[in-house]
Amino acid sequence: MGNVFRCYAEKKPGFDVEARRLLGELRSELGLQGLTGVRILHRYDVEGIDGDTYQAVRTTVLSEPQVDAVYDETFPDAPAPCRVFAVEALPGQYDQRADSCAQCIQLLTGGERPLAAAATVYILQGEVSDGELERVKSYLINPVESREAGLDRVETLERTYAVPADVAVLEGFRDRDEAGLSDLIGEYGLAMDLADLKFLQTYFRDEEKRDPTLTELRLVDTYWSDHCRHTTFSTHIDDVEIHDADVAAAYQMYLAAREEVYGKEKAAKRPQTLMDLATIAGKVLKKRGVLKNLDESEEINACSVHVTATVDGEEQDWLLMFKNETHNHPTEIEPFGGAATCIGGAIRDPLSGRSYVYQAMRVTGCGDPRVPLSQTMEGKLPQRKLAQTAAAGYSSYGNQIGLATGHVAEVYHKGYIAKHLETGAVVGAAPASNVRREVPAPGDKVILLGGRTGRDGIGGATGSSKSHNQKSLATMASEVQKGNAPEERKIQRLFRNGEVTRLIKRCNDFGAGGVSVAIGELADGLAIDLDAVRKKYDGLDGTELAISESQERMAVVVAPADVDTFIAHAEAENLEAYVVAEVTESPRMVMTWRGKKVADLSRAFLNTNGAAKHTTVRVPDYFTPESLFHKGSLRSTAASLKTASRRGLVERFDSSIGAGSVLMPFGGKTQRTPTQAMAALLPVGPGHTTDTCSVMAWGFDPDLMERNPYTGAFISVLTSMAKLVAAGCDPTAAYASFQEYFEKLRDEPERWGKPFAALLGALSAQLGLGVAAIGGKDSMSGSFLDLDVPPTLISFAIAPAKAEKVLSPEFKEAGHPVYLFQADNALDCDEINACFARVHALSEAGKIRAAWAVEENVAEGIMKMSFGNEIGFAAREDAQNLWFGARPGAILAECDGEVEGGLLLGYTTQEPVIRLGGEEVPVAELLSISEGVLEEVYPTRTADTGVVEPISCTERAPIVAKHKVAMPKAVIPVFPGTNCEYDTAAACLRAGIEPEILVVRNLTGSALAQSADALEKAIQGAQMMVLPGGFSGGDEPDGSAKFICSFLRNPRITDAIHDLLKNRDGLMLGICNGFQALVKLGLVPYGEIRPMDESCATLTFNNIGRHQSRYVTTRIASVRSPWMLQSQVGDLHAIPISHGEGRFVAPEALLDQLVANGQVATQYVDAAGVPSLDIDVNPNGALRAIEGIFSPDGRVFGKMGHSERRGAFVGKNIPGERHQPLFESGAAYFK
Repeated sequence: MGNVFRCYAEKKPGFDVEARRLLGELRSELGLQGLTGVRILHRYDVEGIDGDTYQAVRTTVLSEPQVDAVYDETFPDAPAPCRVFAVEALPGQYDQRADSCAQCIQLLTGGERPLAAAATVYILQGEVSDGELERVKSYLINPVESREAGLDRVETLERTYAVPADVAVLEGFRDRDEAGLSDLIGEYGLAMDLADLKFLQTYFRDEEKRDPTLTELRLVDTYWSDHCRHTTFSTHIDDVEIHDADVAAAYQMYLAAREEVYGKEKAAKRPQTLMDLATIAGKVLKKRGVLKNLDESEEINACSVHVTATVDGEEQDWLLMFKNETHNHPTEIEPFGGAATCIGGAIRDPLSGRSYVYQAMRVTGCGDPRVPLSQTMEGKLPQRKLAQTAAAGYSSYGNQIGLATGHVAEVYHKGYIAKHLETGAVVGAAPASNVRREVPAPGDKVILLGGRTGRDGIGGATGSSKSHNQKSLATMASEVQKGNAPEERKIQRLFRNGEVTRLIKRCNDFGAGGVSVAIGELADGLAIDLDAVRKKYDGLDGTELAISESQERMAVVVAPADVDTFIAHAEAENLEAYVVAEVTESPRMVMTWRGKKVADLSRAFLNTNGAAKHTTVRVPDYFTPESLFHKGSLRSTAASLKTASRRGLVERFDSSIGAGSVLMPFGGKTQRTPTQAMAALLPVGPGHTTDTCSVMAWGFDPDLMERNPYTGAFISVLTSMAKLVAAGCDPTAAYASFQEYFEKLRDEPERWGKPFAALLGALSAQLGLGVAAIGGKDSMSGSFLDLDVPPTLISFAIAPAKAEKVLSPEFKEAGHPVYLFQADNALDCDEINACFARVHALSEAGKIRAAWAVEENVAEGIMKMSFGNEIGFAAREDAQNLWFGARPGAILAECDGEVEGGLLLGYTTQEPVIRLGGEEVPVAELLSISEGVLEEVYPTRTADTGVVEPISCTERAPIVAKHKVAMPKAVIPVFPGTNCEYDTAAACLRAGIEPEILVVRNLTGSALAQSADALEKAIQGAQMMVLPGGFSGGDEPDGSAKFICSFLRNPRITDAIHDLLKNRDGLMLGICNGFQALVKLGLVPYGEIRPMDESCATLTFNNIGRHQSRYVTTRIASVRSPWMLQSQVGDLHAIPISHGEGRFVAPEALLDQLVANGQVATQYVDAAGVPSLDIDVNPNGALRAIEGIFSPDGRVFGKMGHSERRGAFVGKNIPGERHQPLFESGAAYFK
């Protein structure tokens, strides 16, 4: 292709947040006391461009002159002593930085996409021994996804791939003896056991009368894996030995339930399995008529129920879908990618059901992350790094795709050192009329939609079905899937269109098993053309194409007449879509590659799921009299790892995108009271309103389940339901979904007894409380050598609700009584139901102001309810000493007056002090203790302090619109990674602005040229341009908004924008990612697109070194802009933020000039309106607390806070004025 251009970009001192953080980690975690400094250089190699293009991109795409030093070809020698090495992604693994780099350059040039490669160069300054260097490399390089890179120049980035050989036939397979079959398991690393392999051998010998191909062996191994076919859960339980009275009684309940559902005769013949135990409650309650709104179909995408939604004042039939997913094994060995694809996979399940996924919950488990690195077990990643990196991966994907993460929780238990727990639960919804479900007919076409296929994820399904060992980190690289959130965002946009989803007869997402499962499950008869599957790179053979688990792909079945229409819709969303298979009459799955059959299997055989497995179960006597009770104090409760604040973890997840989050994760004026449930409005889309929301909560305690799996699982269900009730939900409208995670059970009856007892406990709770788990996910490989995960059954409960009725847990006012509602017998379901009914009736009557479902103890609830508004609590003098005992299912409630049915504990107080059980502790002290527990792991504080001068400019902008328009038009471009376009369009419509969403397509040079033409024309026909928030290109390469800037620097687009602003009275607004683009283009503060240099302003990484998502208070500092026509200087607004690069920086002279010109639009302030550098006020460390700025004439406005994310029921637990009338002012300017 031509020369390879190489450059290095290094953050300048003061902006080197990542390098300073790593220096601290290496000194404290690895003990490198001789290390005096760390430098990090990002290296880029680009091939396929000329010298002029390279000069254009080196300071726009590959670096930013304001914050980066950039070096061509090589970098200056570092003074001795120092150590230098580089790290790069493994070949074949998705590298978002390199991909975004190539796409940015293509956007800038408008031509074909060049080749790009990226690496990170580390320079360790000071005395670092050979042994210490190796420890640093081990700390920074995870062999599952990266490797040490060479430092020498490369001649080309083009890779040559050997032409793969034909798929081999396993000659002699039919004749192998047991020893020969056992050798195959080790040779190919199969997940199936000897019985399955013998079953497969019998099939090929007796039915097919031939030897299988390697593709068929791998395909069946994947199809029958525990991950895909729940092999462990489907194992026949032949004998049960129970020594626990409660478990024995529940087992009799189970046997009676089987007879009720199946009939006595069939029940006697039907195998008892863990799967039957997990699903029988739903069948019983359905038979009894309890589950009236269940949505039933042959598709198994996600749990689905009908809800009546009020949309624009009218009742509509909607489908509410929810799903939980785990990626324990991938996250254990590659935390970032494993956690990212956990949420990615969870999203695709309800998305494949044609719903729009709008909220997520994350529940994780690990060992104590505060444990020193030196205590890390061989073959394991350090718990701190695992937990931090997994959080970064999940949040990166969820934030990029534009999914509000409404609740984040992390539990700690030494057993999760065996294997990390990574769980994501998501909620989606769509009008029922958008979802068409039909049985595919012969001749129907299967379209593959979305990303291309590579080697990433090969063997993921089988790998996750195995226990983990010391070699896993070095041998499982291909098993980890790589996420590409911007690609999945495109599928979300496509499937939000009812015209598209009504073309789909059936849909499956590409998760475990790849083509073999995603397409293989769509119909009984299929002819699959593997040559049609588009590849990321050459060299993949037929087997790899069949089982690769490359992400962000969907398989849809459409009628032949609808193929072209569907593909056209996909291409309009910048997605590849093409036919890869056809539904056939013959019930066989046939795959061809290079014109030859590589798989030809009968559907009946595949559906057997292999040889039937058998086991026996033994349950010991779990009863321990003191297991539910312990002593404590307020300070010890605050200092407990179990109850400590997770705010530093939670804030890195975007919780407000979608403008539908009824509750933020932390509430009150201090945003310190954590919510126990997440709630969000149904995604009705721009221009529509609803007051119908979903509420989801979870329940699980590893310590309880370790002591008694039966009672622990019962309490999991009970706690999830109590949290729903405390959030204002009707318990009779709830549904559930379970996540089971247990040790490898092997052939040991006692190990089988743990999930058996747990599922019986959950069954007892379901039947007693009248709530059914209508879905779930099991993961049964939680073992590492002799270490096992604790018995884990997480209950996710969900219910529809009216948003106005949703409760939050922070105390609201002083002088209110606080009651405890509880059943006399904590495990008596009749008493629990009566208690829940009392609380819900009081909630419906408006008597409850705040509520908390007791988890660890009552004192924890009182303490956390006090944090949000700094309201104290004083116990009654005669109050019972019940503050520190476990009280499962109990609910604390702040009421607006005296009520009946609860135990009066005391009253809220104006003085922020908690007085109970003989203790008297200030709320501030307890909060400080609680937040300090995990501060080193998940920081919440920075060193920034100091008051900032408030800025005021009351002069109005002198400009007046000469061309009046009744309804001005705003063009909203959507780039790969944009995710706020719907919220922005909704804000436009509310204000009387007509939005035009325009998708920028860049799959080919011609599509990019067409997009440039379309955007130019749209700008010419609009009165304003709005750049919405998001993560254009994943905020890569190493910096935000480079995608947007690269495209808008196209001369024709630049001219159209300048014409809009200078000649046509136009306005421009950029929010968050859009603001970043405006600054890096020069549109603010200069009012025009211009080259950047080191004297320019920019937005850079938050001082805390992570994403920040919460509400902030901003103050109007200047009204010298049309965007401020309806605002006054001094107005305060509570605005949600969500960004990792929001720190506004500029030379002092420029800052002075902006202030003098009235260009500083808004500042971060405290509740009293005082600007500050303190992180509680200023989330990113912005100089002079600047949140937004204008161009010199005020036509262009850029700001970090998401003023568009508002609504009548949005952020109910956040006080303050949330309506900042920017869009209304913009509309008024033209009227």
